[in-house]
Amino acid sequence: MANTLQDSKDVLVDRATRQMDRHFGDSTLTTRQKLALTCRIAYDGGHDSGLAGQISSRGREPGTYYTQRLGLGFDEITEDNLLLVNEDLEVLEGTGMPNPANRFHSWIYRARPDVDCVIHTHPLHTAALAMLEVPLVVSHMDTTPLYDDCAFLKDWPGVPVGNEEGEIITAALGDKRAVLLAHHGQLVTGSTIEEACTLALLIERAARLQLLAMSAGTIRPLDPVLAREAHDWTSTDRRSRANFAYYARKALRDHPDCVNGQVDL
Repeated sequence: MANTLQDSKDVLVDRATRQMDRHFGDSTLTTRQKLALTCRIAYDGGHDSGLAGQISSRGREPGTYYTQRLGLGFDEITEDNLLLVNEDLEVLEGTGMPNPANRFHSWIYRARPDVDCVIHTHPLHTAALAMLEVPLVVSHMDTTPLYDDCAFLKDWPGVPVGNEEGEIITAALGDKRAVLLAHHGQLVTGSTIEEACTLALLIERAARLQLLAMSAGTIRPLDPVLAREAHDWTSTDRRSRANFAYYARKALRDHPDCVNGQVDL
């Protein structure tokens, strides 16, 4: 006998939220392990563009963050070869040098204390959309985590190795979680690595959907109230953890070398 068929949507949402809190607990993975897995997940998700792009996450001490070593592709990153750097990109732990373009990560972390992870890449469909100088349009349920949450930088400031680009990109991002960079690529942030990883995969899917829809006709907008509801429902910490665990299990099947020993997902 069913007992919930007369319950309101609010009641059902609250029930599902409490269930997710019980079933998707805190991760036992280290920051290094999460970041290494994110690099492999991004690679498998179409974010590979040679050595372009950076993924970073805050370190234990203020003004420090982990990132990958310049010269290694996302598919070569392990928890052991990640670097810990300071805001001047001086290496505190590890061997090698970071990508000089990591400089704008320092600016984002300074401006956004809520951000724990930054992912900047040049995936194919996002880069193609960026060439059109067209903002990201969210018009499908699957991509609503980015609804009213993706800024647009129309003017390309050049190679982001200077402090000027750090200021420009950070200002364009504002208080949103993502920004589409014209003639460049994408940048997403997260209060956790799991959240940023999920959004990175999603923005490439959203760009691909947009290009396909634009080629077939006129994209119709979502109802703003329902889109905001979907954004909030799909943007919870527990959902990000569940998404990341799924992506990580897939990545580990193909890239077991990226972390040391067995991990619990």
